[in-house]
Amino acid sequence: MIFLLLVFILIIAAFLGKELIPRKLPSRLHTAVMSAINAISGIAILGALIICATSTDNIVILILSMVAICLATINLVGGFVLTERLLTKNLRMKNKN
Repeated sequence: MIFLLLVFILIIAAFLGKELIPRKLPSRLHTAVMSAINAISGIAILGALIICATSTDNIVILILSMVAICLATINLVGGFVLTERLLTKNLRMKNKN
């Protein structure tokens, strides 16, 4: 029962993210949204590290927490790279004018 609730929450979160972010968010707010997403990814990494450190008896939990660490790290690094590119592009456009 709890598993179904968690799957339901995941589906609702994915649907809301798909519907709200591309349509309702102006492009100038991209940096603010990326910083919030980077913060969430950082929290996910810390949570997965804590789970990895405390539950050494269950191999499934260890594998899932390692996958979460890898995916959140990729998301975190990609967010910083993308934000840096956008800020550099905006700075170049300001300097031209």
